[in-house]
Amino acid sequence: MKHRHRVLGLLILLFAITYLDRVCISVAGPRMQEDLHLDPVKWGWVTAVFGLSYCLFEIPSGALGDRVGPRRVLTRIVLWWSAFTSLTGMMSNYYLLLLTRFCFGAGEAGAFPNSSVVVSRWFPPTQRASISGITLMASQVGGAVAPLLVVPIQIRYGWRASFYVFGLLGVIWATIWYTWFRDSPAEKHGVSPEELKETAGLEAASAHELPWPVVLRSQTVQAMMVTAFCYIYVYNFFQTWFHTFLVKGRGFSEGSLVLSALPYMVAAVANLSGGAASDALVRRLGLTWGRRTLGISGLACAGLFTVAAMLTRDRMLTVIFLSLVYGAIAFQQSGIFGACLDIGQKRAGTMVGLMNTSAQVGGLLSSVAYGYIVERFGSYDAPFIPMAALLFLGSLLWLKIDASEEVGAELQVAPAPVST
Repeated sequence: MKHRHRVLGLLILLFAITYLDRVCISVAGPRMQEDLHLDPVKWGWVTAVFGLSYCLFEIPSGALGDRVGPRRVLTRIVLWWSAFTSLTGMMSNYYLLLLTRFCFGAGEAGAFPNSSVVVSRWFPPTQRASISGITLMASQVGGAVAPLLVVPIQIRYGWRASFYVFGLLGVIWATIWYTWFRDSPAEKHGVSPEELKETAGLEAASAHELPWPVVLRSQTVQAMMVTAFCYIYVYNFFQTWFHTFLVKGRGFSEGSLVLSALPYMVAAVANLSGGAASDALVRRLGLTWGRRTLGISGLACAGLFTVAAMLTRDRMLTVIFLSLVYGAIAFQQSGIFGACLDIGQKRAGTMVGLMNTSAQVGGLLSSVAYGYIVERFGSYDAPFIPMAALLFLGSLLWLKIDASEEVGAELQVAPAPVST
């Protein structure tokens, strides 16, 4: 087995743990709201502060990974968020709960950017969307497993116990990661000459800063940021309000929440197949339309399924339609991460951090808006209207994303002509 396959195995575990910790609060949400006397608006802010800190720390943690290396950065942030996962289970005060979830989000903000740094240094460019698909699939597996674990734990021991258990998992992972992993194949003892040859040229980024004025003027970057905002606005619903919606909007019992694993199972398959399909289309159509095709179709289908979920009253059909919404979003998600790596090149962590910052602004707004819309209209279905509209907008914006455009390439200094 090649060493990079073992690296991939550790990343798979990382993303599973990430989403176990993240989805845990959604599953425990109905009990927490009852126990802590939180109305929809207050619960919206509990979920939103995660998005706020996630926004603030995406770019700094990605840039830190580019400079310092993902071995040390991932070790620190996983230990950090694991501590605040466990502390969530100790909260009985609303404002302390807000602070705890803010700190939790600050840690998790570094997961995607720094894993992208790992992928950019350990895997050839032709495999990047596929690898992104595999790691994103792992996050969905974590989301799928969360209800299956949290519901029995909270029925038997209460909602607080689940946070203690999940916090411990991150500590175990961080210990293994720091002990075994190295920032590049060249630094890892035992990597074969063949594998070193395959990853030659994937060294760390230079010390030069990303040309931010050029980056932010790029049509591709602008479209990518707004597209990410649009789909994460909806995607975030599944990590924050989904289980509350099933209980209060469709009358699910606590025991039947095990059905809420279905969207994550669908999304796991979609992430994996979407990454493979995106790389296959790149080989056939080139970077521009290879990445673009799945993005357009994926978000358009997600918008249609959102409308269907809003209109149906059947509980099982609701879960099926919402699973298809989540799956369609996930199908294009591997491609947009692949596009980030394509245009960011050796500054992949910073570029993913930039995209995810915009994305989490959408997640933050979604968390807060959902609670206010429910309270204003007295319906848990009303928030689906802006969700569908944003998905359709994101589909159209994919037409502006060109993955063949390396950001800042035009600023590379050509050698000065030799005078004669």
